[in-house]
Amino acid sequence: MDGVERLPPPVRVLNAQGSSPYVLMCEHASRFIPAEHKGLGLATEDLARHIAWDIGAGQVAEALAHSLDAPLVIAGYSRLLIDLNRPVGSATSIPEVSETTAIPGNRNLSAGERARRVALYFEPYQRAARQLLDARQADAKVSAIVGIHSFTPVFKGVARPWHAGILYRKSQGFGHALAQALGGPQQSIAENEPYQIEDDGDYTVPVHGEARGLDAVLVEIRQDLIADERGALAWAARLSAALERCADARRGS
Repeated sequence: MDGVERLPPPVRVLNAQGSSPYVLMCEHASRFIPAEHKGLGLATEDLARHIAWDIGAGQVAEALAHSLDAPLVIAGYSRLLIDLNRPVGSATSIPEVSETTAIPGNRNLSAGERARRVALYFEPYQRAARQLLDARQADAKVSAIVGIHSFTPVFKGVARPWHAGILYRKSQGFGHALAQALGGPQQSIAENEPYQIEDDGDYTVPVHGEARGLDAVLVEIRQDLIADERGALAWAARLSAALERCADARRGS
C-alpha cells in the first residue's frame, strides 16, 4: 500500500438515462469524512449516528432507482462537512452543533476552508444535478424531483410517531397524492412532518425543483424502519408502488 487515502467521488449519478419521470436525489447518503478532517473531532460512535448521515436513505434510494428505472444523484460525503440540502452560508450549512452534539472540527473555520468545502463537496453535487436536469429538459423529458431522506425516531428527547413524512411546498397536488398513495395518516404517513420546506433550510426543492417549475418533494422515512437491508428494500418497494400510482394518475388526468 502506498499510504494514500482512496477518496470516493463527491457525487455519483446512477442510471442517468432512466426512463422514469422521477429524478431521485439523496444528499445525505454517506457518512464518509476524509482523514484530513480527523473526524471533525468526533468519536467514532458519533460518526455512525444520524448526525453524520441519513441512515438507510442511500440504500432505499439506490433500490428505488433500480425499481423505477429512475436517475439518482447520490452524495459521497458526510453532511457534517457541508450539507448539500442547505444554502451556502445558512446556519446549518456547516453545523457547529448537530442536534445536541458539538462539532469541534466545524468551529472557527476560515473563509478559505468554507470556500474549499463548497468547491470540493457542495458544488460538484449541485452541478451534477443541474446537468442532469438540463439534459432531461433538452430531451423534453418530464421530470419530478423526489429527495430521499430519513429522520431519527427521537429528536432532542421528543419521540416522533410518524413512519414517514412527505415534505412539499408548491407541489401540493403531488405531495398530497404521494402521502395518500403511501397510506396517509392511517398508515402513519404525515405531510410536512417532521420538517417543513424553507428557503433558508432547504436547497433541493427550492432550487432544483421550484425554480425550474418542477414538482419536487422530499420523502422522510423514520430511520429505525430502514436501518437494515430488509427494511430499506421493503420501503423502496413501497415507495416505488406509490410513485407509480401517482405517475399513472397524472398520465390519466
